[in-house]
Amino acid sequence: MECVRAEQSTDAWKERHAARAGVEGTIHQALAVAGIRRARYIGRAKTHLAHVPTATAVNLIRLDAWWNEVPLARTRASRPATLDLAT
Repeated sequence: MECVRAEQSTDAWKERHAARAGVEGTIHQALAVAGIRRARYIGRAKTHLAHVPTATAVNLIRLDAWWNEVPLARTRASRPATLDLAT
């Protein structure tokens, strides 16, 4: 456990995790906007065809937020961290 925590404090790990967090945020947004967890269609071609408008919609939503200078969502703290901050 200590070895993993030591690795998580390195700059290389933080850089890799930042990229992953960005991708997971994009996936979450696609799930929230279009519910792409399950495909409506059978087959890769039809599923891909369904994902293209979803990706376009997510990109348009992000462009609109950027143009209107909507701030990014803040990272939430875990429950133990919240309790620690309260003391």
